[in-house]
Order: sequence, then structure tokens, then C-alpha cells
Amino acid sequence: MTAAAAAAALAPARGPRHLAGTGALLRLALRRDRVMIPAWVLVLGLAVAAMGSSFEALYDTAAKRAELAASMNANTSLRALYGPVFGDTIGGLVAWRMVSLGAVLAAVMSLLIVIRHTREEEETGRQELLSAAMVGRRAPLTAALLAALIADAVLAVLIGGGLAGSGQPAAGSFALGLAIGGTGMLFAGLAAIAAQLTESARPAKGLTGATLGLMFTLRAAGDAAAPSGSPLTWLSPIGWAENVRAYADERWWALLLPLAGTALAVAAAYALTARRDIGMSFLPARPGPARAPRSLSGPFGLAWRLQRTTLLGWTLGFLCAGGIFGGIAKGASDLVGGNRQALEIFRRMGGQQGLTDAFLATMTGMLGMVAALYAAGSVLRLRGEETGDRAEPVLAGAVGRLRWACGHLAIAFFGTVVILAAGGLALGISYGITAGDVTGQLGRVLGAALSQTPAVWVLAALAALVYGVFPKASTAVWAVVGGCLAIGWIGPSLKFPQWAMDLSPFGHLPKLPGGEAAAAPFLWLLGLSVLFLAAGLTGLRRRDMG
Repeated sequence: MTAAAAAAALAPARGPRHLAGTGALLRLALRRDRVMIPAWVLVLGLAVAAMGSSFEALYDTAAKRAELAASMNANTSLRALYGPVFGDTIGGLVAWRMVSLGAVLAAVMSLLIVIRHTREEEETGRQELLSAAMVGRRAPLTAALLAALIADAVLAVLIGGGLAGSGQPAAGSFALGLAIGGTGMLFAGLAAIAAQLTESARPAKGLTGATLGLMFTLRAAGDAAAPSGSPLTWLSPIGWAENVRAYADERWWALLLPLAGTALAVAAAYALTARRDIGMSFLPARPGPARAPRSLSGPFGLAWRLQRTTLLGWTLGFLCAGGIFGGIAKGASDLVGGNRQALEIFRRMGGQQGLTDAFLATMTGMLGMVAALYAAGSVLRLRGEETGDRAEPVLAGAVGRLRWACGHLAIAFFGTVVILAAGGLALGISYGITAGDVTGQLGRVLGAALSQTPAVWVLAALAALVYGVFPKASTAVWAVVGGCLAIGWIGPSLKFPQWAMDLSPFGHLPKLPGGEAAAAPFLWLLGLSVLFLAAGLTGLRRRDMG
């Protein structure tokens, strides 16, 4: 639906003056997100629901589950990563394993929905056109929040119904679903505030994402301090979700915390939106110098200026993640214990070598899959520049399309190497310190992290292909990257067949460190990325812009 058609559809809208047109805007938002929202909800909801059957197969006796819970609660690093285990039932283990991860992913989904239908609409000028019709001042924000509410509510019901349908207690199942969905809705409210404060979508996403990272860090620090959590845990909405304690004498009152936080955040967002004009922000950009430095003299310099903050944030995040994973590696035997099924999963994810090497290979694989998110987002910055009408002034000069695109692609491809090197460096040093052999472990672990590069480049090149040839389908890239993450994350525990694992480029890489490194997989993955990249640039050169 075009913006003009949407404006015409909104003309007869009726209702309270400030909310006029909310229903039509909500229908428009749900139509635009008819792929993204179902994909997020189904993948996350089914992943949580399927985790119960995995734990039933891995820990089929009460003694095994009690042993796992005791070992997890005794390991400070694992508590920081996943949180404490409050119940040693199957449902309790699912809640332990998925509540923090599910809350984070629900928060990411919600912030993307809200910012997409508020700040992005203003940035592209569509909101100004829509507001020329019968649209109330608060209608766009209300429609965006309602879209996020629908997504989070469906996610909560899917998680609760899926777990209850698999035989888990209904109370704990829906407590877990509400905890995850409630966290997502709270971050929808925080994203709504960020959309009022910042001048464009990227800073709004960055501000909300940084808040999410801070909240996860507070939760991790609090859980590391004590097995039952500490005051730091209660400063984080992720800690609130954790302390609902699904399947362990549920604390239903803890659900009031995200509810109250959401109400306060939404009220603040409404107050802010009433005090600014469309397109304006409370944190306007500072004017730049009168003369541009030499670093901005070409397309690469411009791309670097636009993406350097994002690259720095990802690099710091990988340094922190690598340090945490390295501290856990020596305790991998505590995670597995004597459980053969758990050992099989680690070996499916990390190879048939020793348990510690298999754990390290699993962690480097996870770093690679997460790096694909950075690479895809960096490539798709081209689409944002194009649709935001910022590419046209650049291309109107002496800069050609391919030079302009290659500036952003260089940041995407070589930035991948930088963040993987940062993660591998931190992982190798952290593990080397705990193992008492930094010099012996650093090189092999760093090499294992960098070995993920060809697979990440394949997905980055695929993003370039889709953008160059099918620009309107660029958002589908996220579904592909998310599918690869899902295959690598839950495929081994659910025993996906090998052909399904091979759908991801990461399934073709050798399991390093410890495994045998053959040249063939690296060469054909690099060749595939070159092929995709060439096809994408050819398509970009031939198609119309805009």
C-alpha cells in the first residue's frame, strides 16, 4: 500500500481527536509487518516450546535434573550467562534456559516494531503525508504500541500454550510466556521514548539497544553475585522476568513490575510526543564543521563516518561476550556432567574432539552466527540510505553507484573480521588465563573465531544480492539470517537431520579449535560469497534507484 493510498484510506477515520485514524494506522502497520511479526513470534515461541522435549531427552530422571541444577547454581559464570535455576523440573529447566534469552529477543522484536512505525515513518516523510489526513497527534504512536502489544501477546500465548500442550503445568507455562511478553512490551515503551528523543531511526534503535545491553549486564552481575540474585538483579527488567520463577512457586506479583514500567514509559512517550513537531526531536544533531575533513572526501570515508559507532558497539559487545564465554569454558564439564545426551549435543555443535575444545568451538560458532547480524545490518544500510533520500545527493555528483555501494560493503565485510577478532581475542585470553596457558590457547582460539568469516561473508553477500536485485524484499534477509541462527542454536538439541543443518553456511565449516581444518569448505564458501556479491552489484548498476 502506498503512502498516498494510506492517506486516502484514513480520510474518513473517526474517533477521539488525538487518536483519530489509529485503527487504520494499526491495520497498515500489521500489513507492512505481515512477514516480520509472524516470523519473530513463531520462531521464538516454537523454540521455547520445543525446549521441553529436548530437556526430557537429555535429563530423563529427577536425579539428573537435580544434579544439573546444583552444578549450574554453583557456577558463577553460568549464572551470569543464563541465570540461576529455581526449579529442577523439566519446566523449571526450560525457564532457566530460555527466560533471559526469550526476554532479550522479545525486547528486540518490540523495539524494531515501534521504531519502524514511529521514527522511521517520520524520517522518510510518510508520516507527514499521513498526518495531512484525519490522523490524531497520538495515533501513530498508539498504532505502533498496539502492533507491539499484539505481537507480544501472541508470543506469550504461543509459549504458554505450547508448553502446556506438551505436558508442562499450565500455571508455569503461562507465567513464563507472560514474563517474556511483558519484557517485550516494556521495551516497546522504552523504544517509544527513544523515538521522541532522537532525530532518526538508527540512533533510536541504538539508544534502546544500549539500554537493553545495560539491563542484561545488570541482570548478569546480580545473578553472578549470589545464586538467588542480588539487588542488581531487581534493577533489570530481565531480572524481573527471571524472578517470576515459572514452575517454581510462581511469583505472579512480579509481573506487575513490567506492567507498571510499561505504563510509565508509555505515559512519558505520550507526554514527549505532545511537545514536539513531526520530524523534530529532543536531541537534535549538532551542526558539523563548515569544512569537511579529508576522511569524508570519498564514499568509503562517508560509509565509515556513518557506521563507525555501530562497529565500535559490536566490537565492545564481542569483547565482553568472548571474555564471559572464555571464563565458562573450563567449567564445561560441570554443564555436561556425566550426561551422554548433553555431550552428544556439544559434539554436534562443536565437534568430536575433547569436551573443552567442543565447548570452545560451540562458542566461536555462536560468535560467527551473531556476527552475521552485524554484517547483514551493515549491508542493508545501503537500503536505508536509498529510501531515506540520502543516497541521491551523493550519486548526483561524481560518485558512481558501485563506488558508493562498495564503501558500505567494505565496512560490512572487513568489520566482520574486526568483531570476530575481538571476540576470539577475548575468548582466547579469558580461557587461557583460567587454564594457565594464555600463549598456547590464544592463537588457536583466535584462529577458530576468524574461521567463521567465510560463512558470515556468504550471508552478507546474500544481503547485497537481495538489495541489488530485489530491493523491496530486503527485509527478507533478516528471516534468512534468523533461520541460520535458529538452525545453529536449536538444531543440535532437537537433532535436526544433516540436510537441514547444511542449509546454514555455518554447517559446512570445520569445528575449530580441535577439529581438522580442510581448505575446501573455506574456498567454496568464499567463492559463493564472491558470486552473490557480483550478482548484487550487477543488479544495483542496472536497476532504478528509489
